[in-house]
Amino acid sequence: MTQNDVKAEQELAAIRALLIDAYGIEGDVSPLPGEHDLNYRVRTQDGEQYLLKLHAPGDANDLGMQVAVLDHLAKTASDLPVSRPVPGRERASTVKVTVRGERTARLLTWLPGDIWAKAASRTPASAETLGDLLGRLDRSLEGFSHAGTKRVYAWDIGRADMHHDHVDLIDGVDKRAAVRAILERFASSVLPSLETCPRQVIHNDANDYNVLLDGEGRVSGLLDFGDMVETWRVVEIAVAAAYALIGARDAVGTIAALAGAYHRVNPISATEADLIFDLVRTRYAVSMCMAAKQIRDNPENTYLLVSQDDVWRELQRLESENRAIAVARIRDACGFAPIAHAASAVRWLEQNAHGFSAIVKPSVAKPQVAVFDFAASNPEATQWAAVDAALAETRIADHVRAQNADFGLGLYGEDRAIYRGDAYETATSDTRRSVHLGVDIFAGAGEPVHAPFAGKVAFLHDDTVAFGFGPTVLLEHATDTGNIFWTLYGHLSRETLSTLTIGQPIATGESFATFGRAEENGNWAPHLHFQLVTDHLGLGGRMFGVGVRDQWQVWREVSPDPSVVLGLSVPASVIVARDKDFLVRERHRRIGRSLSIAYSATPLKIVGGEGAHLIDEDGTRWLDMVNNVCHVGHCHPRVVKAAQAQMGRLNTNSRYLHDSLVEYSRRLAAQFPDPLNVCFFVNSGSEANDLALRLARAYTGNRDVITVNHAYHGHLSSMIDVSPYKFAGKGGEGRPAHVQVAEMPDLYRGRYRYGDADAGRKYAEDVRNQVLALAANDRLPAIFFSEGILGTGGQLTLPEGYLREAYAHVRAAGGLCLADEVQVGFGRVGSHIWAHETQDVVPDIVTMGKPIGNGHPMAAVVTTEAIAASFANGMEYFNTFGGNPVSAEIGLAVLDVIRDERLMHHCRVVGDRLMDGARTLAKRHAIIGDVRGYGLFNGIELVRDRNSMEPAATELDFVIAEMKRKHRILLSSEGPHHNVLKVKPPAPFSAEDCDYFLEALDDTLGRLTP
Repeated sequence: MTQNDVKAEQELAAIRALLIDAYGIEGDVSPLPGEHDLNYRVRTQDGEQYLLKLHAPGDANDLGMQVAVLDHLAKTASDLPVSRPVPGRERASTVKVTVRGERTARLLTWLPGDIWAKAASRTPASAETLGDLLGRLDRSLEGFSHAGTKRVYAWDIGRADMHHDHVDLIDGVDKRAAVRAILERFASSVLPSLETCPRQVIHNDANDYNVLLDGEGRVSGLLDFGDMVETWRVVEIAVAAAYALIGARDAVGTIAALAGAYHRVNPISATEADLIFDLVRTRYAVSMCMAAKQIRDNPENTYLLVSQDDVWRELQRLESENRAIAVARIRDACGFAPIAHAASAVRWLEQNAHGFSAIVKPSVAKPQVAVFDFAASNPEATQWAAVDAALAETRIADHVRAQNADFGLGLYGEDRAIYRGDAYETATSDTRRSVHLGVDIFAGAGEPVHAPFAGKVAFLHDDTVAFGFGPTVLLEHATDTGNIFWTLYGHLSRETLSTLTIGQPIATGESFATFGRAEENGNWAPHLHFQLVTDHLGLGGRMFGVGVRDQWQVWREVSPDPSVVLGLSVPASVIVARDKDFLVRERHRRIGRSLSIAYSATPLKIVGGEGAHLIDEDGTRWLDMVNNVCHVGHCHPRVVKAAQAQMGRLNTNSRYLHDSLVEYSRRLAAQFPDPLNVCFFVNSGSEANDLALRLARAYTGNRDVITVNHAYHGHLSSMIDVSPYKFAGKGGEGRPAHVQVAEMPDLYRGRYRYGDADAGRKYAEDVRNQVLALAANDRLPAIFFSEGILGTGGQLTLPEGYLREAYAHVRAAGGLCLADEVQVGFGRVGSHIWAHETQDVVPDIVTMGKPIGNGHPMAAVVTTEAIAASFANGMEYFNTFGGNPVSAEIGLAVLDVIRDERLMHHCRVVGDRLMDGARTLAKRHAIIGDVRGYGLFNGIELVRDRNSMEPAATELDFVIAEMKRKHRILLSSEGPHHNVLKVKPPAPFSAEDCDYFLEALDDTLGRLTP
């Protein structure tokens, strides 16, 4: 053992003794790295772990600050994953010790996880969870103040200008030049904007040795508050991002993810978002200056060398990024418009488009256009990528002639495979620019180009690289409010450049350029690339014409859709397909979050459907067992054809006479017995039920409603009122005074159960009780709402005689009875066309929706002539889209398919097969408590114990997730306890589909932990 080893062991022994004496803790001690302080990991025999910090002598305020902040956070943010102080035997936060001189000891709780720099798993969630933690931390620190944080601190990048004198200490000409340029930009541009931003105390050192990650790459802890300082809040984000991006695939994407997550919990301003990229670069510059100075002063401290190689490598990577795009991406991540003035430019274009001139062939009033598909998804994409310019020119010209068109058109937003060469690479190694930012207009070389609106020549450039723009012109324009934007014209002739000068005015309609030949235009078939530009990204005439697909939300702001300028009779753009993470983000931003996403942990991007299957973006087929809306099968060709044909002829409102509407009302009413023979058409089941309520109130003169517990009848305010599933649930406002709730007739776990032949009458007695409750207050029911099978109640079939008895009680009091067939109608129950028919009753009103249009938004109410007549009280009823010709034709097609494909019988046969199979599974899996339903509307209730009937909701969650993950079957849960497996597939669900489902369910239930 060397002398140094002996000395180290003696030191550890002294520390162990300190722990016993001062804290009453005995354990193993191992050293950890540190710049100024001595840090140790303590492990006790009972498995507890601690962090022991021995602070070097220094400003008492520094240590006091660290003690005070943890006390503050214990009171204001106890949920944050930061170390908590462990008091000594004397209840003091600190203890004086002698280890390598006089020091102050603090014992802190140990945080689980691996240091970011050494963690095996770093994922996109790492940066996001770090941003979230820092956002919550800084929100908690808003009211914190301490003398120690008010220091002038060299590691505060808000004071980066103090490092100018250290630049010359940096080794390497390139490094010095880069750092000097960053510090000069900081002083001239960054600091003036920074001074308008919020200030507060921040952690200031969320580096890759102070952040801990768990096994999934999520942040589990934040260490070391020794670098805290009062500075500008946004510095927190920049410091953390500078370290988070080290080794990340996409440096700017990592910065943006961290900043966006911070913003979601602690909103920042647009100005702060604009500064983050420059501040990250500034952090690197300060780090290099500090390291150069400290290494000069203290060359033996190897800790000072940590990350310096990473710093220069990552700084070089950031320097290769386009700054404007980087800032735009960060703005976008924080929810700000990527290009602040882009929307203003687009609005100006839309408001003034009526005065624009045609860019080519202005003498042709309504040009015929031949549209080309150059998308990578086109089967011919590889052929287009392989042909040379001459062959491409011939093929394009032939197609334009064959279409008898005036010119050809390549579309905006196409993701293309034809862009070759290094010019399309980005700073992210595996990311290329491939999405077209403009439109291509194909015509012969020499074709004149006209300015669509007035401007002036801003940039001229000859892009001579292979597959580049060739001669390029950017015209500058201004909106009425002074916002500047540009139009770009690429692949021009070289003669064009010789005739133009910077600043030259160009009038609306003026011919100022011509199409170039392949040998001068970048080696492309002759065409014009036309592009709108709201920010030329500092590139001027070298502006990009192709963007990055995964950043499309930014690039489309840089170069908006030019369709508004062209005004053609055909679409000039396509929607750019995006990944699921982006679509979820955009849904949360653009669509109310109360609209849930199926399988939110692992959502599906569905792009097609066929029969009982949905098809995702990768072509995977998913057996859809929860979609009773597409009743006759996804994309049934007969329904699709009917819709397309009528849409091509006419779609208007129902005030005009139309054969289809009358024929459909006749066919639909024919599905009911007399006196149900009058139809009203609406657009959704919610509308249908709302209209039914109005009809009932008009007919009876009463307002009160009786509904069944846990029922759901729609999302309109009037229907939320009669839906206990909503008003009695989370976010609900409770039962309205005009609503009475009858007991749910549950034969499995209710008061009266299977085997009780009189259960229907007994449950219906509670409907009578609600009628009596109204009568006690001198009120009468207007209507009784019920389904033929209770969907949200848990796919509950009704006890025999329930509706017959319930209807009698309501009608005796002068009320009407409604059968809600929105979920269960059109033959799904197998034995009848309507579920209420299984109860041998005739309602006064029937409402329909969902399956009525096989996914098309339509619905209907059928009632009696007398009830309908009472509604004709002088107030006209009109529904703009209800009963339109397209909806009528779709409705007819659905009825035809149900009839011609014998789908009602099919539902019965396959439904019986499914329920028989599920009951067989119940003999092997005790977790199946009940199997119920009619036809293909079924419920399989899971319980942990058949005697206690304890709901197995967690287990059902596992089943649904595993059926999706392993077997590609889509299911969902239902019922008051969320423990009923809901089964309601499209009616074409086959016997083979049924057997596959049963085998998969058997496998999945067998993998449940007993």
